[in-house]
Amino acid sequence: MQLHNQIHNLKNLKKQRKDLRNNPTPAEAVLWKALQKRQLAGRKFRRQHSVGHYILDFYCPAEKLAVELDGEPHLAPNRREYDEKRTAFLDSLHIKVVRFENKFVFENLQGILDEIRRHFSNELNLDDRTRPPLD
Repeated sequence: MQLHNQIHNLKNLKKQRKDLRNNPTPAEAVLWKALQKRQLAGRKFRRQHSVGHYILDFYCPAEKLAVELDGEPHLAPNRREYDEKRTAFLDSLHIKVVRFENKFVFENLQGILDEIRRHFSNELNLDDRTRPPLD
């Protein structure tokens, strides 16, 4: 657990994370509305969660799953290299990264949610809040 505290939500990134949460892109705002409050198979997602010196658009701790939305800046050659290094770093921590272009949030939100759900482990697919009580 000590390593977790050393790499997740570093204090020096707190202001930047807060600024990003308070000023989401339109695509981030739409996807967050669908992910917040455990709406997707009961999974908790965090917005603008940092791991090391990287800030993730969305992160599901239970699944060790990062969801990234890519707009125009991500298509630049130097940005692709940065994203590849970031993904390699996250892979080294066993954090799976799934990426979507911003435009698909507006064109096929349900398809994105279905793809995110495909990365969930089977044993957690049923939301605890919807399970019938044990007799």
